[in-house]
Amino acid sequence: MAEKQKRKRPEWTHLDSLGRARMVDVGEKPVTRRVAVARAVVRMRPATLRRIREGNIEKGDAFAVARLAGIQAAKRTADLIPLCHPLPLEVVRVDLTPRGRDRVEIESEVRVTAKTGAEMEALVAATAAALALYDMCKAVDREMTIAEVALVEKSGGRSGHFRRSDRAGNR
Repeated sequence: MAEKQKRKRPEWTHLDSLGRARMVDVGEKPVTRRVAVARAVVRMRPATLRRIREGNIEKGDAFAVARLAGIQAAKRTADLIPLCHPLPLEVVRVDLTPRGRDRVEIESEVRVTAKTGAEMEALVAATAAALALYDMCKAVDREMTIAEVALVEKSGGRSGHFRRSDRAGNR
């Protein structure tokens, strides 16, 4: 037991020396161009996807609403996720693409020139778009699932470039 107590605890970036949550100080970090891409998948019955494609969802244009929800959510990430820095987003893109007979892939891209990355904004955008798509279609298909939410790629900042290598990041 004494050995375990002697081990040095790792330095947590979001906790102070007393273990209290804190926002990371990015004041000394350089401003760089940052891009983040995230993806989510909504699985549904083939009939549901057919209705979306035909514009036959009672609430309206499901893709348009989902796209707007994703954009709006990216802009509000700092209000939703504790300790995220508010960012001056330059571009938020949300694309919804039907794949096969029973799924929609959502890809979000966020671009910003700032001291911290936009990964959370991209993830929140993809997730909120998926939730909005569910909401638009739930009257006809309550068995839809939201899956494979993942960061696909990010660039900029100290950690450089990252690209996911597993199937969640590849079409």
